[in-house]
Amino acid sequence: MRVVTKYLVAITIVCTVLIMSNCGSAVEDGMHDLKSLVTAFDDARMDCQDLAFYLVTHGYDAVPRNGYVELNLCGKMYRLTPNGYELGLCDIEPKIIG
Repeated sequence: MRVVTKYLVAITIVCTVLIMSNCGSAVEDGMHDLKSLVTAFDDARMDCQDLAFYLVTHGYDAVPRNGYVELNLCGKMYRLTPNGYELGLCDIEPKIIG
């Protein structure tokens, strides 16, 4: 009976570690997908409203603000500023709350 209990504890610990490592990679995958999406093409005429609409249609939680787009990605807030004539659609930076 004790051997079975040891195996169950070991399996539980391994599963917990695997689940925790999977959550960390989800944030990285989300950022990678976002960067791929906003570098797929350029549009110099895209403003905050257009950028927010584009992100929402691709499943992101984005809200246009005054001159930038506020994005909630896996519980972290980011500020996306349209690029205009530069490469990609926007610059991505963490939003500092304060």
